[in-house]
Amino acid sequence: MLILGIDTSTNIGSVALYSTETGLVGEMTINIKKTHSENIMVQLDNLLKITGTQMKDVDKISVSTGPGSFTGIRIGVAAAKGLASSGDFKIAGVNELDAIASMSTDNDVEICSLIDARKERAYHCLYKYNNGSLERLEEYAVGELREYLETRQNKKTLYLGDGAIKYKDLICEVVNENAKFAKNSLTLPRASIVAELSISKEDNLYTMEPFYLSKTQAERQKEEQERKNK
Repeated sequence: MLILGIDTSTNIGSVALYSTETGLVGEMTINIKKTHSENIMVQLDNLLKITGTQMKDVDKISVSTGPGSFTGIRIGVAAAKGLASSGDFKIAGVNELDAIASMSTDNDVEICSLIDARKERAYHCLYKYNNGSLERLEEYAVGELREYLETRQNKKTLYLGDGAIKYKDLICEVVNENAKFAKNSLTLPRASIVAELSISKEDNLYTMEPFYLSKTQAERQKEEQERKNK
């Protein structure tokens, strides 16, 4: 089975082709100051061209459904749904926090996925390998990072994701010697991971939705205005 993976939930834009028989076929991952709407289809076209693949060769489309950037999530999910509806493709959504944690194979410590939510806030979730399988230890959440880190002070933890890069100093300040970090190149999202995690998953094209976890700025402003009008 050939899977097309798409990940635009953070500033990283990534597309990949993954074969269940041979593994990674090709991947294109960029982090530049252009919107995903400008790049994602260009990346896909180039990936198909370089690998000598046509969309008719693809069996499934997998996409990160978030959490992360609201705009990025919408672009990725819309692109995946558009491609899936144009052909006879299965579709599967993958949680971004799960995908980030899956990039580590460290069996010795708990793994914390962190996605920057701005102003020292982060989307976060905790994981641990158990007999070779990655298990989620808590609910997906978003909140003040310092408050969350204070609950991790006495536990050795590997921190991954763009939140781990941006807030490394804060993590070291609060958690001290119990904090571990991967190389930057091994901590950011990749579409090949999204594709691999989707092997045994399948969603309904028409009911699959983005996983925002927190309200958009527009929603918060609307609620604030409604409270003022009462």
